[in-house]
Amino acid sequence: MAKAPTKAGKKVFKKKEKRVVLSGIAYIQATFNNTIVSITDVQGNLICWSSAGSLGFKGSRKGTPFAAQQASQAVGNVAREH
Repeated sequence: MAKAPTKAGKKVFKKKEKRVVLSGIAYIQATFNNTIVSITDVQGNLICWSSAGSLGFKGSRKGTPFAAQQASQAVGNVAREH
């Protein structure tokens, strides 16, 4: 007889709650190797972030202005949903 599958190996994740934020602050850390863009609320709590590396750019392409532009657009799209 085959055993019924159990739920012991499955992880349960909590859904993120969306916060209503009327205004935010954008922080941009631009280096020669990568660009990191993060959006916080007025209190300083992080809403969302993105970087050129997280978008799939590798090596010297992470430091290009195009990669920085793509990272800022990605974080803007996510922040607009909040």
